[in-house]
Amino acid sequence: MDLIRDYWWLVVVLVALVLAFVLLRPKQRVQLTDSTPVRPHMAQKGPPEGRGIAGEAAAATSDVTGDIMRAPVHRTLDGDTSHEDDLSRLKGVGPKFADALRDIGFTRFEQLAQLTPTEVDRLDDRLGSFSGRIARDRVVEQADYLARRDTDGFEQRFGKL
Repeated sequence: MDLIRDYWWLVVVLVALVLAFVLLRPKQRVQLTDSTPVRPHMAQKGPPEGRGIAGEAAAATSDVTGDIMRAPVHRTLDGDTSHEDDLSRLKGVGPKFADALRDIGFTRFEQLAQLTPTEVDRLDDRLGSFSGRIARDRVVEQADYLARRDTDGFEQRFGKL
């Protein structure tokens, strides 16, 4: 008890330092590479040229993730853009349907696997004669297996590749 009575001033100083650190530390902001602040409510209205729905979905996801995790954010999907998956490996996706998906900007299974039902609906409007095929052929579910390189799971669910 004598110790607290003799060193009460030390407790006050420590509390003041902690409060000063918490209240006066600089706030970190997530920035894009071109120094544009990113916040989910500041999303662009419509896809910029050359981005398509896949890039738009990736940018929206990374905006929210970057805001929560305070991680660097990019406008498009990262990765090796020279590597393209063979989309015709998906059941129900032939060469013409695969070309239509590539024209929109989908070249990898990961891009298709991350589509939400709302994005699938928006994508159907842009697919013309292939409208409805993504949901009917369960392309998103198939792409998820192939993106994870789970060929056994794919073959159990959808048949031989």
